[in-house]
Amino acid sequence: MPGTPPTRFVYLGPEGTFAEQALRTVPAAERGDRTPARSVGEALDAVRAGEADAALVPLENSIGGAVGVTLDELVEGDPLVITREVVLPVEFVLAARTGTTLTDVGSVAAHPQASTQCRGWLREHLPDATVVDVLSNGAAAAGAASGEYDAAICAPIGATRHRLAVLADKIADHPDAVTRFALVSRPGPPPPPTGDDLTSLAVCLAHDRVGALLAVLMELAVRGVNMTRIESRPTGEALGRYVFFLDCAGHVADVRLGEALQGLRRVCADVRFLGSYPRHRWSTAAGDQQAPAPPGLTDADYADAAAWVARLRSGELN
Repeated sequence: MPGTPPTRFVYLGPEGTFAEQALRTVPAAERGDRTPARSVGEALDAVRAGEADAALVPLENSIGGAVGVTLDELVEGDPLVITREVVLPVEFVLAARTGTTLTDVGSVAAHPQASTQCRGWLREHLPDATVVDVLSNGAAAAGAASGEYDAAICAPIGATRHRLAVLADKIADHPDAVTRFALVSRPGPPPPPTGDDLTSLAVCLAHDRVGALLAVLMELAVRGVNMTRIESRPTGEALGRYVFFLDCAGHVADVRLGEALQGLRRVCADVRFLGSYPRHRWSTAAGDQQAPAPPGLTDADYADAAAWVARLRSGELN
C-alpha cells in the first residue's frame, strides 16, 4: 500500500464473521486496529472520510456470485482502489454452548446464505431442527452463545470468539467454496507489479454505438490481455443501461495493459480504474507456480513482433 503502512482497518461486521477472519490474514491488519462496520457502504465511506486507512469488503462468492452492493459502492462516490485481494475458503461449522449435543439441537441460527450452503448437511443430520434466519454469521454465533438458539451455523472465528463448542465442522455442501474479498484504500500509487497481478475496472459503454461491448473486449484481446471476470450491474439511469466490471490479468505498469487502458479510454463513455494488485496465490505441494502464457502471447512474443515491424520500416524484409 502506498505511503505510510495502514494501521486503521474497517471491515464488514459484525465481529466473528468471515470478513474479520479474512482481514486477519493481512499482517498489517493483525497488528493494527480493526473496527466492524454495519454495511459495505459504511465501511467504504469510513475510508473516503479518512476515518480508516483501508476497508475489507466481499467481492464475490464461488457459489453465490458477485456481491452487488460492493460493486455498486465502488462505482459511486469518490474513487477508491483495491490494493489487495484475499480469497478465503468458506468453511462453516455447527457450534453450540459447551455440553450441547446434536440430539439437543432443536433450533439453529444461520444467515440465509449459510443455511442454503449447508442445506444437505442439515437435511441429513438435523432434519427436525428449525432454522432461524439472522443478519450475519456473527449474529448466529452470538445468539447461540446467549441461549436464544440451541446452535449456530457460523465461521470458525465466530465459534472461537463466542467460546462455543464445535459440534461439526466443514458442513457446507460445497467443500471447495471460497469468498473473495478486496482490501480498499484511497487512491495512490498502486503496489509495484509482481508479475502475477490483476487490474480491476468499471466500464460504462457508449450505448448509442453498435458493438460497444465488442469494442471493449477487442481492446484487451488484440493486446493479449486476459480478462478473468466480467460482471454487469444496472446504472440506475434507465432499463438497459449497465456498467461492466472487469478483472484483467496484468498491472497498470505493464506496457500492453497500459495500451489497452488507453484504448478503453477512447472507446468507452467512462472508465473507472479500481486498482492493480497482486493476484491471490494458492500454495500447493508443488509450490506457487504461475501458468505459462499461451504461445504468441508472452512479452517476448510481442517484443519480437515489434522488432520485426521495426526492421520492415527500416527496409529489412526478414
